[in-house]
Amino acid sequence: MSSFWQSLTLSSLAFPQWGSASYLHRPIGMLRHWRQGSWLMQWADEIGTGLVMLVFGLVPFANNALTGVLMAAAGGYWLLLTLSDDVGARQGSLGGNDRRSTGVMTPIHLLVLLYWGIAIVATAMSPIKSAALSGLLKLTLYLCLFVLMARVLRSPRIRNWVLTLYLHVSLVVSVYGLQQWFSGAQALATWVDPESPLSKTTRVFSYLGNPNLLAGYLVPAVIFSVAAVFAWQRWLPKALAITMVLVNVACLVLTFSRGGWIGIVVSLFAMGTLLLHWWSIYLPGFWRRWAMPIVLGSAAAVVILAVLVVDPLRDRVMSIFAGRGDSSNNYRINVWGSVIEMIKDRPVIGIGPGNSVFNKIYPLYQRPKYSALSAYSIYLEALVEAGVIGFTCFLWLLLVTLNLGWSQLQRLRSLGDPQGFWLMAAIASLLGMMGHGLVDTVLYRPEVNTLWWLTIALIASFYRPQSTTLAR
Repeated sequence: MSSFWQSLTLSSLAFPQWGSASYLHRPIGMLRHWRQGSWLMQWADEIGTGLVMLVFGLVPFANNALTGVLMAAAGGYWLLLTLSDDVGARQGSLGGNDRRSTGVMTPIHLLVLLYWGIAIVATAMSPIKSAALSGLLKLTLYLCLFVLMARVLRSPRIRNWVLTLYLHVSLVVSVYGLQQWFSGAQALATWVDPESPLSKTTRVFSYLGNPNLLAGYLVPAVIFSVAAVFAWQRWLPKALAITMVLVNVACLVLTFSRGGWIGIVVSLFAMGTLLLHWWSIYLPGFWRRWAMPIVLGSAAAVVILAVLVVDPLRDRVMSIFAGRGDSSNNYRINVWGSVIEMIKDRPVIGIGPGNSVFNKIYPLYQRPKYSALSAYSIYLEALVEAGVIGFTCFLWLLLVTLNLGWSQLQRLRSLGDPQGFWLMAAIASLLGMMGHGLVDTVLYRPEVNTLWWLTIALIASFYRPQSTTLAR
């Protein structure tokens, strides 16, 4: 059983040996002599970090076209770094805090490459190939950002820079959202059932223009700010991190996004569980046994009390269970029914990636008065875009990512490395976004999709091949 699990999660795959024997590996290092003589490339990692930080510094405020250009630049720069790698320095780059990063193949990279290959096949077999090609190009841009992040984030110093920037930008976004709550903000769309008691309630959306999208953006912000409370060592940064937690949570709650609430509950549950596991080795016997039930029970009691006492919160939570009695629920149920019919017609490889092809094919299946721009569930979206084959690969990617994250967390826990708090936040944020994705597809918007790939790249950046795991 153990060998099966290792094979399923690619844990036993010897990537250094596999890479050296692969034809894809041969072009790596072909420009290394140029790089050794380049003055600018002495700061190769810092330049790559600058591109990544530009993406996360601008994505809540910039248009999608600029974000796409930055991701394309990230991909081009990653290719340049890879072709100019010093292959002999790979082993040395796996240890130490400030060594130059090199491209390291991980099980996550292999699954991402496989999913991209399936998307290419789905595009080639799409009934509307030009529209599917547009979606494939967008997916490729996100993968460009992922591979660069997975490379540069191997440095703890750079990891801290990128996450600190994201937390400060999210604080600005949340502060503006709170300002909308106190001053009032005109809704840009029909976000609340007009017959609901909440029809006059302000739903904040900050710079993102949509409360559900803002909630998706803030789920990782809350969790990474919780991690910062423990990862940042001095008291002033810790006080700032606590402020970030409170402001981000308040803004997320005031979006009144039920999907966002589901996501943050899942994330906080996961983060609490991981933190208790991290500290369990230091706890006496009683607390080692009862800390988890006490903390989780207390958290559940606080949530239940808030739902019972705060009227708008109670009305919004209860609408989740109203079925078709809530207009938003009814709308999603009708869209899901149409999407399932689309899946039944092309179950194997789907219609092709992206919203462009979806928008052209969905009207053929839609029920009257229920137009949609997406499937309103990332699981259904994956099924309709890439069929059962792509959906299976998507779930496999999640499994491999979480397994790698868990195994590396054990390594960091044994070392007492505070970088483990960032890894826990990445795992918890990933699970939270998957929870939110049950009922929405904001994951596919650049503001959230970049964060999705940030969490996966963070987990991948902690990877150490088996032969070097103990050498750190």
